[in-house]
Amino acid sequence: MVKLLESEETLNATFQALADPTRRKILMQLVSGEATVLELAEPFQMSLPGISKHIKVLERAGLIERGKSAQFRPCRLKVEALAEANQWLEQYKQLWEERFDRLDQYLMELQQSKGKEKNV
Repeated sequence: MVKLLESEETLNATFQALADPTRRKILMQLVSGEATVLELAEPFQMSLPGISKHIKVLERAGLIERGKSAQFRPCRLKVEALAEANQWLEQYKQLWEERFDRLDQYLMELQQSKGKEKNV
């Protein structure tokens, strides 16, 4: 039960962090490798403290981590939290695929029955 609650809290933090377009763009920047806060801030019309707040949210959600070498603390993507969110979303993807398969089958049956009516 405790593990389930921790997992739910992790998912909540992940989706909350991903809800903001700036944070999603920061994550996209990190796909290509580590970057400093200055490098991450470059494409945005935002102050460094503003970018730092976004980075802290991503860090608390477990989506990124920061290096610990003196003053140079590059950010890097952590895929574990994204993998957990993807696993959760995958359940719904499967559900929708099954529903679309049933709809496709129904439409094919409907089309066949209309074809038979025209031949009569």
